[in-house]
Amino acid sequence: MNATLHVPNRTSTPQFRFERLETWQLARKVNSTIYRMIQIFPDKERFGLVTQLMRPAVSVSSNIAEGSGRNSDKDFAHFLELSYGSLMEIASQVYLAIDQQYVPIGDAEKVLKEIDILASKIVALNRALRVSDSKVRF
Repeated sequence: MNATLHVPNRTSTPQFRFERLETWQLARKVNSTIYRMIQIFPDKERFGLVTQLMRPAVSVSSNIAEGSGRNSDKDFAHFLELSYGSLMEIASQVYLAIDQQYVPIGDAEKVLKEIDILASKIVALNRALRVSDSKVRF
């Protein structure tokens, strides 16, 4: 007997706690933008900058999800800090893509704006947790 896996989409009722988090939803948007952007990179970057952009893009949303499933705000804050760091890594790599002329400036500006918005939301969520030793407090 084959079980059907329900894959939630934007119109379905959230199944997991992280799905209700705006930060996770925005991280998915950044993921999609990055994945679309790297499609135009030259083949020689397939194992270079493409991989370097994909890894932190996946890490941002994954760490938000993992942190939301932890039992303490301190643990959640830690995973938000990891997400924030990965987001900054993406921003730096987008600048490298601009420098190498792999991406049109308009596309780069779009993703950098998405990153800026998501970074602000991660910081706000982290502050709401009220963990005193959290580093992400800009």
